[in-house]
Amino acid sequence: MSRLSRTTLVATAVAASLLAPLAPTAAATPAEAAPRTGSGGDGIPALTDSRGRVLTLRGWNVEDKANRGDAALSAVTEKHFRDMRAKGFNFARLLVFWDDLEPRPGHYSQGYLRKIERVLDWADKHDVKVLIDAHQDVFGPAFGHRGIPAWATRTDGLPFTPRPDDWFSEYFEPAVQRAFTHLYEDEDLRRAQTRMWQVLAERFDDHPAVLGYDPINEPMGELREGEDLPTAAHRIEREHLTPLYNRIADAIRTADRDAWIFVEPTPIVGEGVPTGLGRIDDPKIVYAPHFYNTAMEAGADYDPAAGWIESYEQAVTRYPKEYKVPVVVGEWGPLNNSLPNMNRFYRDAMASLGRYTSGWAGYVWCYGGGYCAVDSAGAFRANKELTAEPYAEAVAGRVRSAAHDPATGVYRLEYDAAGPRGSRLTELALPGGDWKVTARGALVLPDRDPGRARVLAAPGARVTVTVTRTG
Repeated sequence: MSRLSRTTLVATAVAASLLAPLAPTAAATPAEAAPRTGSGGDGIPALTDSRGRVLTLRGWNVEDKANRGDAALSAVTEKHFRDMRAKGFNFARLLVFWDDLEPRPGHYSQGYLRKIERVLDWADKHDVKVLIDAHQDVFGPAFGHRGIPAWATRTDGLPFTPRPDDWFSEYFEPAVQRAFTHLYEDEDLRRAQTRMWQVLAERFDDHPAVLGYDPINEPMGELREGEDLPTAAHRIEREHLTPLYNRIADAIRTADRDAWIFVEPTPIVGEGVPTGLGRIDDPKIVYAPHFYNTAMEAGADYDPAAGWIESYEQAVTRYPKEYKVPVVVGEWGPLNNSLPNMNRFYRDAMASLGRYTSGWAGYVWCYGGGYCAVDSAGAFRANKELTAEPYAEAVAGRVRSAAHDPATGVYRLEYDAAGPRGSRLTELALPGGDWKVTARGALVLPDRDPGRARVLAAPGARVTVTVTRTG
């Protein structure tokens, strides 16, 4: 979610009421010192593939918000996926827009579907798995952004004032809030949204690049009189988003029985607020929160002593532990990466994400400044090279531990090899340099790609893989 800053309403209401009680004590373990599993944390299931292998996703959002209609997705090229894969990333969260897919009620753009398919073909060619994200920012075109079509926007005549210097605050404009209420409550809009998802699932259910679907980006809603922001977020998640996700999951399953469905809470979880989402009645649900901090989005440096990452991790892991679903963080990464403490931020963030998630998508893979992962020459921008480290893309067995030590560059994986039901091949990503891979209890197989390695083990074997940098 590209943003200039978070509204002060979010900062004051959430931080004052929730961050203080969730903040760790002085005796808390620093994030960078804690063990890293890389396959879901204690009590959190791991993401798996069709062969039962444990997956780790590392990648970036891929988007084109500027172009629409005939030019839609023209800013996304094969180079995005070739370059991501070359740097060790295996995952892309692809932004698509309902307003481009269905410009008129009941009319679905075949041209736009072909453009999405072309992008998916590029991803498949470079072995990058894709999450299709139905993106919205400030609801959609009726308010100068992208997402829900103007014909599906109902405001009851309430006012809207654009705030280009702090556009996230536009979510709190009366017209925008009412539009969300109508989307959640009006039966015809519910049917339109679920039908839109049926169209996408019917078109892409058998595409080899598609890992899953994200029904709505950073959903928001309408605050009621007397509610503070955390209370409103819990109610919206419980009363509106839980049934929305159940409806859309049912719609997707009419066409696609295998893909994962990624469900997001409101963005308020970024401030250490546990979600109010309820159970989604589908066997392949992924909890997909975003990982942004109000102060850092407004341009502040990372403050390790504030305990934000620890507070976020403590709060965000409650839902997946309760409902036994994997976690993949759908967006993260600050705007200003070159501030003095940002090297520490990326190390702490990577350590935290490695403890409890099955992966993440940073924001955003583009070539330039701002949030872009790389510059115009394709080199990592300041400190973002710390997102590229060795990891196990797919483990054929039960992961016992997985840890990368950024100080030494050593990665170690221990697992119990799978039985006859699963593939026997474990696949490793080895980005950014020369690596030596050794294995106890298994055979390391040569790979034509120097950025990858494969390990073969007999079912039931206890395997330890060690990756060390040689150059």
